[in-house]
Amino acid sequence: MSSQVIQTTEELVSPILADRNLELVDVEYVKEGQNWFLRVYIDKEGGVDITECGEVSEQLSEKLDEVDPIKDAYFLEVSSPGVERPLKTKEDIASNIDSNVYIKLYEPINGEKEYQGILKKFTNDIVTLEYKVKTQKKQVEIPYDKIAKARLAVSL
Repeated sequence: MSSQVIQTTEELVSPILADRNLELVDVEYVKEGQNWFLRVYIDKEGGVDITECGEVSEQLSEKLDEVDPIKDAYFLEVSSPGVERPLKTKEDIASNIDSNVYIKLYEPINGEKEYQGILKKFTNDIVTLEYKVKTQKKQVEIPYDKIAKARLAVSL
């Protein structure tokens, strides 16, 4: 059910975003407490503002009402993914070279399941990450298929 709602939402929102030169970052359909939430995260170079989110929300809401893929009550939220946006695709990773990222793995590499550092390169489905251990810089090569989650990370 949940994956069907996500797929339908992606299909409905894609043309709306294309008309506005916006990018679909992620869609979530989750239950929190007693309530269901359909969350659509959008972005563009330089970020999106609340007006753009509102306009996309209105258009998407109309399309969802027509198709009616969700029978129960839910809340629709359209927003920016924020500064720690997820990196969901290979293209996301490739376009964020030299960015500070956080990567969580399915299984450990060098005894670690989590890394944070500078994304140095992404070639042949291998992510090269430069990270620090105390004051020493190190590099790790991470196969793309070992990545459970990746996102931009704010460095303080």
